Amino acid sequence: MPSYVIAIDQGTTSTRSIVFDTKLQRVGAAQQEFEQHFPQSGWVEHDPVDIWRTACDTVRGAMADAGITANYVAAIGITNQRETVIVWDRETGEPVHRAIVWQDRRTTDYCAQLVAEGKEGFIQKKTGLVVDPYFSGTKVKWLLDNVEGLAARAKAGKLLLGTVDTWLIWKLTGGKVHATDVTNAARTQLFDIHKREWDGELLNLFGIHASMLPEVLDCAAEFGATDPALFGTPIPIRGVAGDQQAALIGQACFEPGMIKSTYGTGCFAVLNTGDTPVSSRNRLLTTIAYQFEGKPTYALEGSIFVAGAAVQWLRDGLKIIANAGDTQALAEQADQGHHVYLVPAFVGLGAPHWDAEARGAVFGLTRNSGPKAFARAALESVGYQTRDLQQAMQKDWDGARGNVLRVDGGMTASDWTMQFLADILDCAVDRPRLLETTALGAAYLAGLQSGIYPQPEEFTRLWELDRRFEPQMSGAVREKLYQGWQDALARTLSSDRGIAS
Repeated sequence: MPSYVIAIDQGTTSTRSIVFDTKLQRVGAAQQEFEQHFPQSGWVEHDPVDIWRTACDTVRGAMADAGITANYVAAIGITNQRETVIVWDRETGEPVHRAIVWQDRRTTDYCAQLVAEGKEGFIQKKTGLVVDPYFSGTKVKWLLDNVEGLAARAKAGKLLLGTVDTWLIWKLTGGKVHATDVTNAARTQLFDIHKREWDGELLNLFGIHASMLPEVLDCAAEFGATDPALFGTPIPIRGVAGDQQAALIGQACFEPGMIKSTYGTGCFAVLNTGDTPVSSRNRLLTTIAYQFEGKPTYALEGSIFVAGAAVQWLRDGLKIIANAGDTQALAEQADQGHHVYLVPAFVGLGAPHWDAEARGAVFGLTRNSGPKAFARAALESVGYQTRDLQQAMQKDWDGARGNVLRVDGGMTASDWTMQFLADILDCAVDRPRLLETTALGAAYLAGLQSGIYPQPEEFTRLWELDRRFEPQMSGAVREKLYQGWQDALARTLSSDRGIAS
């Protein structure tokens, strides 16, 4: 019997596939980076063909690494960069434009117009989302308005749209299935998270035709099977979730009040609020955490646009480090009495500020400032931004647990960063044994649907701790450092707060 599950983890800068066995142990993997496109300042694009190619290549590579063939694979699970959107021709399957990435800011002016027209409350009530270029809806409107002939083709029913999961499902199934899951649908700004359906009023607002939209399914469901020509035999696709929801599942945060934070290109903190959506008063996002058998679980989310990307900036922009791992050693050597603050608003600021016009800044520089101070400031900025989110969550919902934060993602390999995070939050930080929780969550969904992985209650007992970081900083030092961050942040926010009026 097929006894392996493959997770396709399609991220912002790379695609990787991981093979898991029946005990949810990683037994094979492959990863490929792909090109980033920056046609103008603030614009970020991907070639959908690159996304498709790297997905296929890494699935084959992961199976080869595990020493298995497709007939041993019970199912594929997909997790993906959310909000990134692709439009393609219904007949040919060819993209009509590059994918517009979640980081892209080209619709800032249109978002400001929506806020000025008093539309934000209407949108937020239905979707749980603030008005920001981050989400997919305004990106699709831009494509329809700016790519010649696209609006007419959409009206004629010749185009399809989807987030990255939908694009991969369409391609993997040979164009037979046009579907998404509720967690990705909830990030488009076109989906009513209470009724859990595409919303006609929102589609009219953005000028998007319903014929373009995919079917919305549970996270663990039947999403079709791969074309036999791809991997030698069909493989069912049985699990889909956006990357942050997949990480929440992989971290076994199934109880209301549990929170996880993923540190990759950006940082995303997600708080399970149970079966009731919690409306934020502090500009957090209300979203769907996951849905099993038609029953949704909701979450509050805070999105930080730049986390690991700040370290990439040190490497690629300033060229003061050779690789990301160098930052910890530099931070450890930095002058403890010299406080430099980096506000990494390279593409604006996300939650809870939502300032699309803010830009990055560094404060506290002296003649003694150098690579060590910059490295420490970059790592500390992640902790400060997380505390901003933590405090907003605690204000929004009394059930938010402030005593433990489960973390994952590439940056969590840095002990120094995780200790600072525990110190500045004044709570324990739990790092799991398996850091690839996003892929684990996708694999779990597919395996759950296939009947080879246990129900959530049993899966929770399988979660393994690698290390707990306990706060060691005094309260006085903690508050002094955070006051310095708040001062730097206030100086960075744009005078009109961008679209977050």
